[in-house]
Amino acid sequence: MAKTAAPKTTRTAKADGIPAEGRKAPPFSLPADDGTTVTLKGLAGKKVVLYFYPKDDTPGCTTEGIEFSALKKKFDAAGTIVLGVSKDPIEKHCKFRDKHNLTVRLLSDEEGKVLEAYGVWGEKSLYGRKFMGINRVTLLIDEKGVVRKVWPKVKVAGHAEEVLAAVKEI
Repeated sequence: MAKTAAPKTTRTAKADGIPAEGRKAPPFSLPADDGTTVTLKGLAGKKVVLYFYPKDDTPGCTTEGIEFSALKKKFDAAGTIVLGVSKDPIEKHCKFRDKHNLTVRLLSDEEGKVLEAYGVWGEKSLYGRKFMGINRVTLLIDEKGVVRKVWPKVKVAGHAEEVLAAVKEI
């Protein structure tokens, strides 16, 4: 009697669900704060920084957006698009963008499908209370849609500079 092979596990994701470096990034199609729909396929030929953040207009998320915006011209010069993603609706993204003069595009994933595909939706803990939310994660995706670098537990201060340095290395 022949043994049945165990089902193969996917190698496109780390144990925590975040796409692994060297693997294809999951496709996405999300509305942006500028009224467009952004797809990974539509960004082919450009490097993409995809940063996931918990909530508009909170201290860490504001600092992160401001730091990426401050470096936008350098990212542009490196042929790199920077996109911030949260569950907040487009209207809230627009207020957040305008209040803080953000220049990076913000994408809305109200349904959370992309958040789950990228493994950033999960259990969080604050002051002993557990809840589901977005973990602050950044991915650098190359021109062919391959994940080149993952920052799974982002510390906001100086993070945009660190990502820019990585962009210049690929």
